[in-house]
Amino acid sequence: MKNVITIFNQLLNLVPYNKFQKVVDKHNTDKYTKKFNSFHHFITLFYAQITEKDSLRDIVCPINIQKSKLQFFSLPEIKRSTLSDANNKRDYRIFESLFYTLLDKTISLTPKHNFKFKNQLYSIDSTTIDLCLSLFDWAKFRKRKGAVKIHTKLNHNGNIPDCLTITDGKCSDIRAAKENFDFIADSIVVMDKGYIDFKWFYSLHKQSVFFVTRAKDNMFYEVVGQQEFTEGAGVISDERIMLRHDKSLADYPEQLRMVKYYDIKTNKLYTFITNNFKLAAKTIADIYKSRWQVELFFKWIKQNLKIKSFLGTSKNAVMSQIWVAMIVYLLVSYIKFQTKSNLSILEFTRILRATLFQKIALIDLLSLNFNNIRKCNHNDSFTQLKLFT
Repeated sequence: MKNVITIFNQLLNLVPYNKFQKVVDKHNTDKYTKKFNSFHHFITLFYAQITEKDSLRDIVCPINIQKSKLQFFSLPEIKRSTLSDANNKRDYRIFESLFYTLLDKTISLTPKHNFKFKNQLYSIDSTTIDLCLSLFDWAKFRKRKGAVKIHTKLNHNGNIPDCLTITDGKCSDIRAAKENFDFIADSIVVMDKGYIDFKWFYSLHKQSVFFVTRAKDNMFYEVVGQQEFTEGAGVISDERIMLRHDKSLADYPEQLRMVKYYDIKTNKLYTFITNNFKLAAKTIADIYKSRWQVELFFKWIKQNLKIKSFLGTSKNAVMSQIWVAMIVYLLVSYIKFQTKSNLSILEFTRILRATLFQKIALIDLLSLNFNNIRKCNHNDSFTQLKLFT
């Protein structure tokens, strides 16, 4: 089995070391470092995410025992204080940059969304992670509570986070979106009512970006025309409207489309507004329904990654942990897309945890399940899955 390396080694081999090192050099995060360098730091946090470790001691002890199996990476003996210092002082932006490097390659493999139209489809939303304000005093939220928000632009091609920004809990969703999220022409972005800002909507409209959201109950408007629609599909009406509140009209001086849709499953009437006048009214309703994918993404990362309890209380430690968690999500997604595996991301993540230091080909692992992993025959050589050539 001389050519067989562990699952963990194979995962690390997917990380573009040379590109990561360029970012490290840019931020000087290895300056004055003797042993525990930036890549060693990444390996340790990556291991903590996959194995769901809760404390520094839970990480240091087992990884020191297993470090002989980490071929090629020369991982030194790690002390708890060394890891704590690295979490607090080593610039988290090196992990953020690594995330976006991996994102570029992952997006090239993602399957298309399920709609017939060719437009790129995005959902934007945020999720809040509560923190103790007395420990995380930099993460101000309410008078006695702290929090961080993960603002996400989700690409429906593969349901991949296309852009992330992490703020304290006081940062509003609309502010984060306006400052950080860009969209290509002809793309469609779907969002909830918390993002309604007609001045921003008009700027998207002028960039040929389509938006879909729900109308607020107190929106003041006038019906100026009708759209044709197919009856019997839940669509109640399809109208052209003009805003009639002075400020709203000044912010958005053109017509909008309003679709009223009755959902028989929830027994609710929904009112959507959009600047897209071409797609069918039922498609507009279905686009808004697809926004649920971003909620499923938040649910998944909170349940399966370590982003609700942290290994340090500084902003840098929290940011580092979250960005490495997102890297884990990307790598697992990348493997799934490249191999066209039928396993869900959750199933594959569980199998990775169960076999992390076993010598099994990563590609072969995708065809296994919990009942036959132990029966797997080890080959003397195998094809290594590659991310960068």
